[in-house]
Amino acid sequence: MTLKERSELIEKFMGKTVKIGIDRPIGYIHKKEKYTLTYPINYGYIPDVLGGDGEELDVYLLGVNEPVEEYTCKIIGAAKRKNDVEDKLIGAPEGMSFTAEEAYELIKFQEQWYDTEVEIG
Repeated sequence: MTLKERSELIEKFMGKTVKIGIDRPIGYIHKKEKYTLTYPINYGYIPDVLGGDGEELDVYLLGVNEPVEEYTCKIIGAAKRKNDVEDKLIGAPEGMSFTAEEAYELIKFQEQWYDTEVEIG
């Protein structure tokens, strides 16, 4: 997927309400090759929508402080990775907002390993 296609995909979902599946709920432990991540927020995907890595498009879910299996949220922004093949959407409950700085603080547990710019729409 080209950078232009990635940007178009992100724009397609900005401001939209979507149902996401959660495959890494709060507390999930993900063992990577060089480090281990414990998820402080819910992390999931939009079913049947492929992202830059060829897998379902990932979504960080902010503002929901208990583990969930699925959630209907509003896409409020994106974590755009300059040194990776994919970007991540950022969702939140309807009516809840975050600044780019607040969002980054909540997702930096994973994004610290990438050159990421958070955009809030």
